[in-house]
Amino acid sequence: MEMATSEPSSPLPQPGSSDQQQIASASILLQIVMLGLAFVLGHVLRRHKIYYINEASASLLLGLFVGFVANVSNTEAHFRQWFNFHEEFFLLFLLPPIIFESGFSLQPKPFFSNFGAICTFAILGTFITSIVTGILVYLGGLFFLMYRLPFHESIMYGALISATDPVSVLAIFQELGTDVNLYALVFGESVLNDAVAISLYRTLLAVKNHPLETHGLMSAIWSFLEIFVGSLSSGVGVALICALLFKYSGLAVHGLQNLECCLVVLFPYFSYMLAEGLGLSGIVAILFCGILMKHYTFPNLSEGAQAFTSGFFQLISSLAETFVFIYMGMDIAIKSHSWSHVGFIFFSIVFIVIARAANVFPCARLVNMLRPASRQIPINHQKALWFSGLRGAMAFALALQAVHDLPNNHGGIIFTATTAIVVLTVLVIGGSTSTMLEKLEVVGDAHGHESLPEGDEEEMEGLTTSYDNEHGNPDSVDLLTQKFQELRRSTATFTAIDNNFLKPFFTKEDRRRNSTDQAPNGRLREGLISNPR
Repeated sequence: MEMATSEPSSPLPQPGSSDQQQIASASILLQIVMLGLAFVLGHVLRRHKIYYINEASASLLLGLFVGFVANVSNTEAHFRQWFNFHEEFFLLFLLPPIIFESGFSLQPKPFFSNFGAICTFAILGTFITSIVTGILVYLGGLFFLMYRLPFHESIMYGALISATDPVSVLAIFQELGTDVNLYALVFGESVLNDAVAISLYRTLLAVKNHPLETHGLMSAIWSFLEIFVGSLSSGVGVALICALLFKYSGLAVHGLQNLECCLVVLFPYFSYMLAEGLGLSGIVAILFCGILMKHYTFPNLSEGAQAFTSGFFQLISSLAETFVFIYMGMDIAIKSHSWSHVGFIFFSIVFIVIARAANVFPCARLVNMLRPASRQIPINHQKALWFSGLRGAMAFALALQAVHDLPNNHGGIIFTATTAIVVLTVLVIGGSTSTMLEKLEVVGDAHGHESLPEGDEEEMEGLTTSYDNEHGNPDSVDLLTQKFQELRRSTATFTAIDNNFLKPFFTKEDRRRNSTDQAPNGRLREGLISNPR
């Protein structure tokens, strides 16, 4: 009897583990095939200039199709097990390379010449979008237009849904050619907006979990500043240590290129995990780590390592981003969602459009008040910026967290609404971007207006004449002139400090001169292709 009972129990784990291994292999194979198909589809769409379906839309639709097939097939349970979207995998492995590449690939001149406007849209504008969306969602629940969320959770929903990801819009911007300042505004806002949105969401979550009896607003602001500044400082610190290491370690010699490349790849993940381990935002840390590593570490690398890192980070980011959209599509088709709250989804979209307008147009007016007449943001650029507010990977990641953070299935409702908004914005707004650019007449002027980070003194001096002619108010003109001169002095002072002290301290002289003349996405990428090492 003992033999009879032991015989059937011992061989059971073997077939089970073998089946699981086979299913895992098949799922990985299918993912590789889908990635390949997504890249081929993207190439075909770009080659034939089909802008109604972009790469992100094609990847999303591909994931939806595979998820639908898995959902109606007999192997539904196995596909649910292996194709379920795990937020830990998403946050730890997919998002970091995407965010790091965003910071690492920043073009300094157009970005920093529009840095004030970018910060206005990304910081002040994100606060406006979050508050307006949250209040409208709360009022919509009070007036029975949609599912009612508590006020605090409504603001949290506004914070997570305010994270923009205009990846498909930017791809079409590059393909068709648009104004460099418009591209810098859209790209720069999306980069910093992610950092602000995740810091704001985590701050609101901390306040919810640890309610404060007094000084709630000031404590929340202070908590946000702690998370944001602490994360920024950790990323900056890691990047500067990395720059000094490569400056003085002597790794940029023949025979040590593999070690050099390995260390460069590891430092960004170190900054991300350090911030997460300290209870801060790894996304903020790795973003600013990327910006400063490009500025200070990159010139210290050998030519081969420069070629490798530029191509490698772009490759990993492209793979991760395509993988995210495919996985989102599969997750939408496979995972159970609260589709009964259609009103919540519909009015959320309406409120997001209103909140985006409340962000872009007032912030643009504020920026134009502080800019000379020659550098005003025109109304067609403002409309393009408003139109470009797609939702994507970051909003999806925060919605995944909300499923566990919020009680009473509120997180599930928010996740369903966010998923629907991501799909609609990517497919509808992303697909109509080319038509929008043509209607707004911003197509084909990529070099029509060059940014001028230096020489703003003449523009600022000319502002007094413009205001004097238009408004005839010399007192306000004198005050504005003083403010512009103070701003110019502070900017010029930082640039001088960077050129005269920071760059000489953190970078090598010979490497610095060579790297400043090279475009990382141009000649360096070509060098990677021609030099397979």
